[in-house]
Amino acid sequence: MTRKERFERIIAWFQEHHPEAATELHYDNPFHLLVAVILSAQCTDKRVNLIAPELLQRYPTPEKMAQATQEEILEYIKSCSYPNSKARYLKGMARRLVEQFGGKVPDSVSDLQKLPGVGRKTANVIASVIFNQPAMAVDTHVFRASSRLGLTNAKTPEEAERQLVQYIPDDLIPIAHHWLILHGRYVCLARKPRCEACGLKEFCKYYKNHENE
Repeated sequence: MTRKERFERIIAWFQEHHPEAATELHYDNPFHLLVAVILSAQCTDKRVNLIAPELLQRYPTPEKMAQATQEEILEYIKSCSYPNSKARYLKGMARRLVEQFGGKVPDSVSDLQKLPGVGRKTANVIASVIFNQPAMAVDTHVFRASSRLGLTNAKTPEEAERQLVQYIPDDLIPIAHHWLILHGRYVCLARKPRCEACGLKEFCKYYKNHENE
C-alpha cells in the first residue's frame, strides 16, 4: 500500500465513522477559544472546560483581560498546569490583541504567533477551528496516532505537519486534525493502544507490526 493509498483509506474511514469531529474545548467566540487553547497546554480539555468559564465571565474580552493583573488571572487558573506562566501569557496575549489587532483575534498563523503563549500548534488550532483554514495542528496525540497509522515518519511536530498536509485535501485538514487528536486521545493511547477496538487496524502499520504480540 502506498502512503497516498493509506491516506485515502484512512480518510474515507473517518469520513464514514466520524463525519462531525470537532474540538472538545467549550467556547463562545474566537477570543474564548484562544484563551482555552492556551490553558490546554499540558492540561486536559476537561480541566480547561471547568476553569475557563469563571475566568471568562470575569474577563470576557481582550480589553478586560488586558486590564487585569497577572495575579488576578492566576486566581482563576490555579488548578491547571503551569498556572503562573499561563497567567502571564494570557495577560500578554490580551494586551497585544488590544494594542496591535484592535481587540480582534487575527486570522493568519503568522499574526497569531506574535501573541504571547501562542506557538505554531495553538496558532494552527485557531486558524483551522475559527477560520476554517487548512492549518494542521500537531500535538502529542496527532503526532503519535499519525506515526502509528503510517501516515507520517517524522521526528518533529513540524515535520509531521508538512507530511500530513501533503496528502490531506485542504478542505479536510481542519476536521482531520480532530480525527487524529480524538483517535489518539481515546483509541491510540500512548501506553496501551486499544487496537482491539480500532476500526483502522487493517490499515495500521503499528498493528501490523504488533498483532502477534
